[in-house]
Amino acid sequence: MKQLEDKIRKVGRPLSEHVLLVDMFLNHQVDCTLMRDIGREFARLFADAGITRVVTIEASGIAPSVMTALELNVPLVILKKARSVILDGGVIQTEVFSFTKQSSYQLTLKPEFVHVGDRVLLIDDFLANGEAATGAAELIKKAGGTVAGIGIVISKNFQPGLKRLRESGYRVEALAEIEEMGEGYVRFAGEAK
Repeated sequence: MKQLEDKIRKVGRPLSEHVLLVDMFLNHQVDCTLMRDIGREFARLFADAGITRVVTIEASGIAPSVMTALELNVPLVILKKARSVILDGGVIQTEVFSFTKQSSYQLTLKPEFVHVGDRVLLIDDFLANGEAATGAAELIKKAGGTVAGIGIVISKNFQPGLKRLRESGYRVEALAEIEEMGEGYVRFAGEAK
């Protein structure tokens, strides 16, 4: 998605060969126009998938997921990372390791929000090693849903997540695929070295 790649080039900050700061438009301050266009693109890409629900992981995936669910006219379910007294009992969980935070957390779903037979579109902000998406897919399946697709805003293709998810049989669409980055530069898929 050229519009997203342009935004990454303009205001994204590669802090290292593995970390890209996008807090100017995705996860601290949100560019709502860009998120609307991202939602429209995911809805277009998965128009043939019979999606009945969109699922994301709090917090950075919420903005693009809201817009995607709105475009598809389906509910949005937000998987929780933090324990809460209102989530005690009747939840399903799996442990996920966060590449960004370099720590593990319990990903949590109240199963009444994903139903048997649901065709779920999982939306995530970043794809690195695929841990979060794999954990989310596990919860969706435990609740009785089918992962009909995975939409990734930004994929770091030099890490194993995209390959891992596709080899597991998931249909994955990434809007911005980064092949390489370092301090001050980003190279997207299809661009010459």
